[in-house]
Amino acid sequence: MHWKLKGLMQKTLGVLPAGETLHYRLQRHLGGMRNPRREIGLKIDDWEGMVKQLHGVGARIPGARLMEIGSGWYPALPLACHLVGAARVHTVDLNRLLKPDLMRLCIAMLGEQLPRLASTCEIDLAEVETRYARLREAANRSDDPGTISDGVIDYRAPADAAASGLPDGAIDIVFSNSVLEHVPPDAIARIHRATRSLVRPGGWIFHSVNCGDHYAYADRSIHQLNYLQFSDAQWAFWNNRFLYQNRLRAHQLVDGARDAGFDIVLDTSHARPQRLQQLQAMAIAEQFRHIAPEKLCITTVDFIGRNPGA
Repeated sequence: MHWKLKGLMQKTLGVLPAGETLHYRLQRHLGGMRNPRREIGLKIDDWEGMVKQLHGVGARIPGARLMEIGSGWYPALPLACHLVGAARVHTVDLNRLLKPDLMRLCIAMLGEQLPRLASTCEIDLAEVETRYARLREAANRSDDPGTISDGVIDYRAPADAAASGLPDGAIDIVFSNSVLEHVPPDAIARIHRATRSLVRPGGWIFHSVNCGDHYAYADRSIHQLNYLQFSDAQWAFWNNRFLYQNRLRAHQLVDGARDAGFDIVLDTSHARPQRLQQLQAMAIAEQFRHIAPEKLCITTVDFIGRNPGA
């Protein structure tokens, strides 16, 4: 589908009374969720990558108190964290998007990956199997993430991650997966300030951000730098509530966390030759021209920040 047609459709659905329901149905039958097993599988891959990167800086999931920003349609990452022994997982979203059928599919797929979960966190497989058996049995009776996880998962939606109501120092790790690119810049700043207080001294933040043009997933005729040719005024026409994209570059996202007081201990951003070539072949909107090409062309970043305390 041409990206402009997709943008206009989503913009129209965004103002209709039943637009959210219609948008979800279109996503399930024609969009990114028409193959939910693939999408859930990718999220499990993302969880493994997150855990390994956190372990690399000394942050472990078993026994930790966690908060996820952006729950989405199914709590893949919170469920995986629960299965490996997280003490508490708060997951918050601005909109209540969780779908019971997708959550049940997610639980079934996690059941196929129990040895992988245990190995990733270097824990006894029997522990994971015991938690999974209880989770699977409880999921036959309830669709509530808290109920099926023995109270470990706290799903809050609608809720604001910058106003969680949790006490200072209550969290060991705050994380997000493909979320910050969809959050307005001023809200990201508020989230960083709030999590600076929420995360205990010595605790961590982990954010995996896909900061490329998401329309490129629907329209193969464009690439992930496509949206850099538009001014803010022009882009406002194509932005919409279902696929809002802030167009922040990777270094700006990392710098935002640093400005909030976190010590950045991991930053995976790097310029790919293909992206540099694509950038050089296109006209860039004036507002982006002051950014070095090696930074402007980056479309993905994982970064970890450590709260140094007072």
